[in-house]
Amino acid sequence: MGAATVTIDLHGMNCCQAQAAIDAALRRARRDTYRLELVHGYHGGSALRDMIRREYRNHPKVKRIDIGLNPGATDLVLREY
Repeated sequence: MGAATVTIDLHGMNCCQAQAAIDAALRRARRDTYRLELVHGYHGGSALRDMIRREYRNHPKVKRIDIGLNPGATDLVLREY
């Protein structure tokens, strides 16, 4: 049994590196992966957050983007529970 949520820490990455890591995680996502929690932080600026929300809002594997209470993380929802 796999994890329902996969967390990816993007701290210290630039947008290109973060996008490569996210794309790899989307390719590896199994049927039991419901969401990717992308931890990008928020004290160092909003470039990663903005890139994630722009690039993945229309991605074919992403049903929706959840913006939770934590301003330093964005969730990509792949499947509904």
